[in-house]
Amino acid sequence: MAGEGLRLRPVATLLLVLNFCMYVIVAAIGGWALDVAIDLGFIIGPELRLPAHFSPVSFPIGNAATGFFVIFALIAGVVGAASAIAGVNHLRSWNRDTMPAAMSSGVIAWALTLLATG
Repeated sequence: MAGEGLRLRPVATLLLVLNFCMYVIVAAIGGWALDVAIDLGFIIGPELRLPAHFSPVSFPIGNAATGFFVIFALIAGVVGAASAIAGVNHLRSWNRDTMPAAMSSGVIAWALTLLATG
């Protein structure tokens, strides 16, 4: 009975590595998109005034909501990578004391990922 949880450890390790890779890819693509948006954004000279509907993050692709989704994806990527680090801590010790931290950060990362997908 006591060894049943240890059989799930390799499966949890594989899922944790895949989860971490997914969140790093999401954060990298979101960071690239934000960098492109900032580079191609509105340039203000000393004699120009801001337009009425100015957004500092204006994307050359998509619609007005694209900037918000990219920023939400960046936040979800960072929180997801942090939850993967908490999962590594739980895998190292594999006891009931570290499980709530890993589960709560994972649920928060999952909720932010749902928010980022729209």
